[in-house]
Amino acid sequence: MSKDIDIEKYTSEDITTEKLSELISKKASFQIVAVKNISSVVNKVEGAIEKKGLRCRVYTEYRAASLASFAIPTGFTQVTGFASAIGIAAHNLATFNPDYEIGKNKPAGKVTVLYKKD
Repeated sequence: MSKDIDIEKYTSEDITTEKLSELISKKASFQIVAVKNISSVVNKVEGAIEKKGLRCRVYTEYRAASLASFAIPTGFTQVTGFASAIGIAAHNLATFNPDYEIGKNKPAGKVTVLYKKD
């Protein structure tokens, strides 16, 4: 992700309810690193965004990599790749035009929160 270079980074402990509210009010993009419980952090961020009356899309970073299986010529991998493509498209339609995107990256232990309306 190219925006990683100039995005503010916080740890899970740094992101208090007050800090999160401040960042969202400023329409800031930021990253939460060294996350142990991704689901808990994502729920906290998502709730704070929605509390401000904004919309968000939660997704798994690098999810498009699952589409690579579509190119592998076996029945199972092609069906899996096709199903992934349909799932991603349906999710994008259901969360059309969000104010924020929340990217989960469990292996790296980080959550990326990007303001998308600029």
